[in-house]
Amino acid sequence: MSRLIIVSNRVAPISEGGPAAGGLAVGVYDALKETGGMWFGWSGDVLSSGQPQIKVEERGPVTFATIALMRRDYDQYYRGFSNATLWPAFHYRADLLQYDRHDFEGYCRVNAWLAQQLVPLLRDDDVIWVHDYHLIPFAQALRAAGVKNRIGFFLHIPFPASQVLLAVPPHRELVEALCSFDLLGFQTAPDLRAFCDYIVNEANGSVDNAGSSGPLTVHAFGRTLRAAAYPIGVYPDEIAELAKAGERGKPVRTMKATLHSRKLIMSVDRLDYSKGLVERFRAFERLLEHATAQRNKVSFLQIAPPTRADMHAYQDIRLQLEGESGRINGRFAELDWTPILYIHKQYERSVLAALFRTAHVGYVTPLRDGMNLVAKEYVSAQDPENPGVLVLSRFAGAAQELEGALIVNPVDIDGMAEALATALQMPLAERQARHRDMMVQLRENNVSVWRDNFMRDLQAVGARVKAAKSAKSKVVTAGKKRAVRKKPAV
Repeated sequence: MSRLIIVSNRVAPISEGGPAAGGLAVGVYDALKETGGMWFGWSGDVLSSGQPQIKVEERGPVTFATIALMRRDYDQYYRGFSNATLWPAFHYRADLLQYDRHDFEGYCRVNAWLAQQLVPLLRDDDVIWVHDYHLIPFAQALRAAGVKNRIGFFLHIPFPASQVLLAVPPHRELVEALCSFDLLGFQTAPDLRAFCDYIVNEANGSVDNAGSSGPLTVHAFGRTLRAAAYPIGVYPDEIAELAKAGERGKPVRTMKATLHSRKLIMSVDRLDYSKGLVERFRAFERLLEHATAQRNKVSFLQIAPPTRADMHAYQDIRLQLEGESGRINGRFAELDWTPILYIHKQYERSVLAALFRTAHVGYVTPLRDGMNLVAKEYVSAQDPENPGVLVLSRFAGAAQELEGALIVNPVDIDGMAEALATALQMPLAERQARHRDMMVQLRENNVSVWRDNFMRDLQAVGARVKAAKSAKSKVVTAGKKRAVRKKPAV
C-alpha cells in the first residue's frame, strides 16, 4: 500500500486533549493517524543564524518531519506573500492586500527549498497530499526536481472569484503552479466554480465534466488535471464524547456557576479580520437594544485565541474588539451581569466541546470562510435531548451543508440580532429536529469520508496516468515491430 505524505505550511504540535488547533491541523491529523505516514512542514521555529536541519520524530503511526525557517524566509514567504497578499485576497478583502515583488520571490524560493528538503525522504510509490495557500507552487517545485509521484492539493480557504484574484499581480503564475498538481480539492462547489471560471476566461483553458459525477477534467497551461469539491468534516461522535467528559471539568462548572441560569451565546474564532468579529459584537448589542427582555438573561462568550500577533492588521482587530466589548459592557452591564465575556486565550478541545454543549446558541458568522469547523463542532457537541441552535454565516463553507442552522448575512446587523432572538426563543421540538438533521449530515461526511474521497480520486488519477503511459508504450513497441517487418532484406 502506498504511503501517505502530508505537506502543510505548519506541522501543528497536536496532542490528544491538548490545546485546540485550527481546522487544517485537526483535519489533517485525524486523517493521517488512521492510515499512518509522514507529515512534513515548518516547525514554527524562526532562526536568525545557522542552517535549518530536518527533525524527524516518530509518534505512533505518524512520522513528523519538521524544519525551521530563516528570518528572511519567514518574513517574505509567511508574513509577506502568504498572509499579507494571499490571505486577504482569498477572503475577498482586496482592500487589505499588500504586495511586494520580493515577497513573491521569497514565497517561490521557500516553496522550492522545502520541496528540496522533502525529496530525499520520498519513496517511489508515496502519494503526496499538499495543503493550503502557503504551498501553491510546491508541486511545480517537486516536478522540477524530477518527482513523478502522484501529488494532490487541498485548499482550506475560499478560492476567490476571478475579478478578485486578478488583484493579486502574479495571479497567472499562481494558477499555472496549481495546474502542476494531479488533483485539486476545494471546500465547496462555489470555490470550484470560481477556479473553473478563471481557467476558462483568464487562462484560455477548458473544463470537461464528461457527464460523470466524479472530478472535473481541467486542461490548462499544457497540463491535464482533475478538480472537485471535498468538504472537510469532523468526527461528531468523538466530539460528543469530549463534550460529555469536559462537562465535569472545573472551567465548565465555573462557567455554569457564573451564568446563574442565564442563557449563553458562544463563539470561538482565531483573532482575524475575516471572522466578522466586530459585526458580531454589534449584532449582540442590537439584540440588547431591541429585545430588552433579554437584558440580564443572556451572556455572550467570545473566545478569540491570538494569531499572527506580529502583523499590524491583527493587532488592530484585537484593539478594536477590546474597545467594542468595553463599550458594550459599559452601556449594558449591571452589578451582577457582564454582557460580553471576551477571552483572548486558547483552551483544550475537551473544554471547548463542553462549553459548546453548555451554550444555547452557537454564533458563527465569518465574513468569508473556507469551511469553519467550529460550526460543525458546535452541532456535534450538543445534547440531542436539549440541543442549542446554530446561527451561521451564509459565507462559511459549512452553510452549504448545515441547513438546520439559522443562516445569516454577517454584514446585516439587524438580521443577525433577529436570528439571535429567534434562536434564544426556539421551541424544543424545532431545536431537536434541526439538530437531528444536521447530525445526519455530519456523520455522513466526516473526516474519514473527506480523506477517503480525495485519496480515491487521487489514486484514480494515478491509475489513468499509468494506463496512458502503458498504452503509449504499447503503441511505440507495435510501431517498432511494424518497422522491423517492413525493413527490406539485405
